[in-house]
Amino acid sequence: MRALTESPMPTPTMTVAPELVTPGFVGFAAVVVILVAVVLLILDMNRRIRRVRYREEVRDELDAEQAALEAEHATETDADLPIVDENDDDPITK
Repeated sequence: MRALTESPMPTPTMTVAPELVTPGFVGFAAVVVILVAVVLLILDMNRRIRRVRYREEVRDELDAEQAALEAEHATETDADLPIVDENDDDPITK
C-alpha cells in the first residue's frame, strides 16, 4: 500500500513564454509567401507543358499532311512511269 501513499509525480512548469516559441505573424507571413511562390511556379509549369504539347500536336498534324502529300505525289508519278516487260528491253507505256 505504499504506492497509494506516495505523492503523484509533479508536472513540469513552463519556463519559456509560449509567445516567444511560436512563429507568430512572421512565420505565418513566410509560409504564405512560400505558398504563393509555389502556386505561381506550378501555374507557370502547366503553361509551359501545355505549350510544348500544343507544338507537338501541330508538328504531328503537319507531318501527317506532308506524308499525305508525298504519298499522293508518289502515286501520281508512279502512274506516269513506263512499265518494263521482263522479256523485252523496250519500255511499254500505258
